[in-house]
Amino acid sequence: MATVRKEIAGKRLVFLGSHYDAPPKLGLPEIAFVGRSNVGKSSAINRLLGTSRAARVSKTPGRTQAINLFEVEERLVFADLPGYGFAKVPDSVKQNWHSLIGGYLAGRTSLKLVVVLVDIRRDPQELDSEMIWWLREERVPLMVIATKQDKLSRNKAAASLAKVRKSFGISKKMCVGFSSLNGAGVDAMWELINEAVTVGFDS
Repeated sequence: MATVRKEIAGKRLVFLGSHYDAPPKLGLPEIAFVGRSNVGKSSAINRLLGTSRAARVSKTPGRTQAINLFEVEERLVFADLPGYGFAKVPDSVKQNWHSLIGGYLAGRTSLKLVVVLVDIRRDPQELDSEMIWWLREERVPLMVIATKQDKLSRNKAAASLAKVRKSFGISKKMCVGFSSLNGAGVDAMWELINEAVTVGFDS
């Protein structure tokens, strides 16, 4: 499928299309976002981009079935990948998603960082652990953001974040509490994204 450019916020943010197979090479560093179908991935991407018009937010888990690409400030690309787990779709569709996600994450030379989103209110999930393990096996740089931090008190959020870091073996720097509602974690996220793009992280 050819890339189709659609301006969302002038040249600052451009939608590059939905891809149901391997996206075309774009010549820009890419940041990918993955997570369970109900983790708030689209809301987090929209908050990072400062718009409600980028990633589609749906109350139906699993609605995103393609890789959606957004060019940001003409210098990098956000890749919104299909969610995993809980999606009420046929097994054949799930298998296609897994092939699409795996092929992209393992073979994308322009991929600088994968952001794995988890729900800070939940105990660490096996599917998330499997994703993190697989990324490490493939030597793909990753970080974790724990979404919905606003749903917990400050003390409970801190304790839950510490549990996430310990369970997944993620350093404090690379595991950030996040809220798409109040913007907690946005600045820290952008610092890591910019570092990944300009310097890079060891995989």
